[in-house]
Amino acid sequence: MKKSLLTLMLCGLTFIAKAQNASVEKTTYGIQTGLLGVWLHNETKLSEQIALRSEVGLDSGIFAGTFYDKVGFLMVPVITVEPRWYYNLDKRVSKSKTIAGNSGNFLSLKTSYNPDWFVISNYDNLRVVNQVSVIPTWGIKRNIGNHFTFETGFGIGYRYYFAKSAGYAENEGETAVNLHLRIGYRF
Repeated sequence: MKKSLLTLMLCGLTFIAKAQNASVEKTTYGIQTGLLGVWLHNETKLSEQIALRSEVGLDSGIFAGTFYDKVGFLMVPVITVEPRWYYNLDKRVSKSKTIAGNSGNFLSLKTSYNPDWFVISNYDNLRVVNQVSVIPTWGIKRNIGNHFTFETGFGIGYRYYFAKSAGYAENEGETAVNLHLRIGYRF
C-alpha cells in the first residue's frame, strides 16, 4: 500500500512539474561574433516570454568604389536595445527541447545607435554619421553544447542619419535591413 501511494505521489508531482509554463532566464550574458562585427550582450527577463537584450559592440562594413583605390574595411561602435518575445518556449519544452540560455524563436524590435566616436579602418581620417535604426526582426537562437550559441535573424525597418551634425545640408532616412548570422559564447 505504501509503495502504491508513493508511486502515485511521484507521478502526481511529475504532472505538476510539467504543468509549469516555460520562461526566459532571469539574466544571461555572452559575446557573439559574425561576418561583420563583434558584440557583448545581456538579456534580462521582463516577463515569462519577454527579455530585454542590451548590447555593445563593433559593427563592421566593407566598401569600395571609384573614389577608393582599394577595398575598404571599417568598424564602428554600436549600442543596441532590443526587447525580444520568445514565442515558442512552451512548444519547445513540450517536445523536450532545451530553452536554456533563451534558446527559441523570437520577434524583436532592434533599436541601434551608431555614434561617431571612432572608426577603425584601413583608410585614414574616415568618419561615420551618427545614426539610429529601428528594425522589427524575426530570429532564432539555439545552443550548441552548454556555452556556445548560434543565432540568425532577418528584419526590415528604418534608419535615420543625423547628417546635419556632420556638416551636410539636411538629415536623411532610409529603409534598413537586419540580416545577421552569429556564433557566440554564453558565460
